[in-house]
Amino acid sequence: MLENIPEIFLSITDKEFRILVAIENKMKFYEWVPIEEIVNFTRFDLKEVEYLLSKLAQNKLIHRNDKTYEGYRIYFEAYDLLALNAFVKRGTINALGEIIGIGKESIVFDATGGIIDRRVIIKLHREGKSSFRHVRVKRETTGERRHLSWLYAARLAAKKEYDALVALYPQVSVPEPIDNNRHAIVMSMAKGQLLAHSRLDEPDWYLDEILSQIKKTYGLGIIHGDLSEFNIFVNPEGCEIIDWPQFITPSHANANEFLKRDIDNVVSYFNRKYRIQRDIEEIIKTVLRKNKNMVYH
Repeated sequence: MLENIPEIFLSITDKEFRILVAIENKMKFYEWVPIEEIVNFTRFDLKEVEYLLSKLAQNKLIHRNDKTYEGYRIYFEAYDLLALNAFVKRGTINALGEIIGIGKESIVFDATGGIIDRRVIIKLHREGKSSFRHVRVKRETTGERRHLSWLYAARLAAKKEYDALVALYPQVSVPEPIDNNRHAIVMSMAKGQLLAHSRLDEPDWYLDEILSQIKKTYGLGIIHGDLSEFNIFVNPEGCEIIDWPQFITPSHANANEFLKRDIDNVVSYFNRKYRIQRDIEEIIKTVLRKNKNMVYH
């Protein structure tokens, strides 16, 4: 299904998108959106709505329930298309490429965007699909609408990551944030290759570069919170750090613990692979040293 998203996107009509928006909107109030509500929202007649729903169901973009009444809801594939449609209408993306990464909590597509057809990536968050671990939503926000947990989790994770990139770029080596809609982020493609898959000729220099980025990040009031060799890209100019939805600020109750874990993960990796020895406590002291440019978010 995921591999077919570009083809399905091109085949979806404006009226079908209107149906998806109607269901998305009314899911705030219903676990299964009654067909009457879809008719009222779209102002299409019932027969046309039934036809459009059948087409969307064929593409597995909506789910139907008829146990107590005829109702519908969307899942991630439809949510993906709604975000992509928003990006296209804004001119953020012009073409969607192949999937270049699949993780437990995100899917990444290659794309081009802007007036110069710049190569970018689209990151689609998937937090709510398997767990609600990294995104805390207060009970009063969702009320009793637990069926919306996946939607809120993914949307809030994307918003949080986008906000982090906006706060850090360009002072810190992170992807350039370009746009955000729903659970999706458009950003520049990270340069180089993952640290975990690299063999460095000057590992000491790269370790210093990464620790420098950690210090700069802390100076801007942000701690990554899940840093490792799997979310650091290295290139001839230095490094680039990705994956920020779980970031915390230095005012967090466990900030020092998360900061130490980030540093320990990086230093331990360089020790295992390159036998480089560094004093973690001294590094932490250097990062924590007062910075007149400190900003708390």
